[in-house]
Amino acid sequence: MNPSRGLSYARSTPLAPAGNRVSDALWGTYRWMTLGLATTGVVALVVAHSPALTEALVGNRILFYGLLFGQLGLVVALGAMATRVSTPVAALMFFGYAGLTGVTFSTLFLVYTATSIATTFFVTAGAFAGLSFVGLVTRRDLSAVGRFALFALIGLILASIVNIFLRSTGLEWLITFAGVLLFAGLTAYDTQRLKNLFANGETSANLPLVGALTLYLDFINMFLFLLRIFGRRRD
Repeated sequence: MNPSRGLSYARSTPLAPAGNRVSDALWGTYRWMTLGLATTGVVALVVAHSPALTEALVGNRILFYGLLFGQLGLVVALGAMATRVSTPVAALMFFGYAGLTGVTFSTLFLVYTATSIATTFFVTAGAFAGLSFVGLVTRRDLSAVGRFALFALIGLILASIVNIFLRSTGLEWLITFAGVLLFAGLTAYDTQRLKNLFANGETSANLPLVGALTLYLDFINMFLFLLRIFGRRRD
């Protein structure tokens, strides 16, 4: 096939603007997600390097669990209100969540070495990029992966709760590897789902932000499970 003919055809059909719209929306989603991750990382580093803030987090369980519930509340609120609030308000909620996550993540530096945290982050970034690319280009419908992931996530949560009492090292490793596989599958599935929503003409101005939150959560959870594998604990 002559490449110039293919290019000319793309310009002359209605598919090109739709393709551009999808590309712009996806890039917007990835930009929001990247800014969210950057916010989490910066806040985590700032808090981790402040002995007073770290001591307040570790020494005050009410404060720590209050932050965790605050994170949960912001996620639920953003998911429920995203289509009804303005983009600046939705962005404020997203970055508020990313910032709170950074505060709680600062405690990771008390458990793991900074080098192993950085290494795991880059491993996660590489895996995420590859899996997201698969979700973008595969022709296979990944809906079954999404349906399975819902039940797998419930099972993972229940197993984690049970292991709080059992304290089984074997079960903990099983949960860890299952968690990596679960969020790897969700990364590909969520990417494909977002691409399809954009391609089908979804008009919500805040959809890229909601998509960014979804992919951000996939990334963060995969990072936490991988950190259990690659993280080097402090002596």
